[in-house]
Amino acid sequence: MFQPFLFLLLFTLTLLSFIASSKSSSTPVFTYTIINTYPHDFHAFTQGLVFNDGLMYEGTGLKGQSTLRSIKLETGKILKVRKLSEEFFGEGITVYGNKIIQLTWQSHIGFIYDKDSFKLLKTFQYSTEGWGITHDGKQLIMSDGSANLYFLNPETLKETRRIEVRDQNNLVIRLNELEYINGEIFANVWMTSRIAKIDPQTGRVTGWINLDGLSPFNGRDERTRVLNGIAYDAKNDRLFVTGKLWPKLFEIKLVPAE
Repeated sequence: MFQPFLFLLLFTLTLLSFIASSKSSSTPVFTYTIINTYPHDFHAFTQGLVFNDGLMYEGTGLKGQSTLRSIKLETGKILKVRKLSEEFFGEGITVYGNKIIQLTWQSHIGFIYDKDSFKLLKTFQYSTEGWGITHDGKQLIMSDGSANLYFLNPETLKETRRIEVRDQNNLVIRLNELEYINGEIFANVWMTSRIAKIDPQTGRVTGWINLDGLSPFNGRDERTRVLNGIAYDAKNDRLFVTGKLWPKLFEIKLVPAE
């Protein structure tokens, strides 16, 4: 999502939420070590990121610029791209079986594609905004920018349950791009450099990942060029992150903060 006139208000609300959280929270905090750096299309307004079968898949946003693409990780070369119609603002993506599911922001419409050909198989509707999406192997998990995460039946695309995400007693809002990793949901918090690790049963934040200093745009237009994009290579236990309009994609290792 991207709407310039709301930035200051949303940034303030998010900051106040984190200040309240940090005062009462004893939740574990992790920092990072950079393992590898890869090229990333600096024109890509990254909304969703997935690693699957040796390829990186990315969903990008902005009306008139939204795409679905497959990418060779090592070179950043775009192998295949599908453009969305200009009325759609592309959002999160996930690979479920042999399909790719892509959300849009405020259109209440999602797309399901064949993973290999990018052929559109069907569309579906949802009542909230679309921000991030992932899955746990059984259910799709979707965010809408609130503190809620929605679980959807992957066949019917209907909501089966939802959780409210909290750090101790504080709501965690602006949940954005999602990735399911080793039994936990990792969620970018929009307009911050933090990722929340979330228990999918309770909604409790089990850890914070602080990625301060990773952005190549620190101090310059950070409101738009923010961290957004989490992908995981389960076979090789590799964690990748990037951001909107970033020229780099990073493989990182989490390290407990001192």
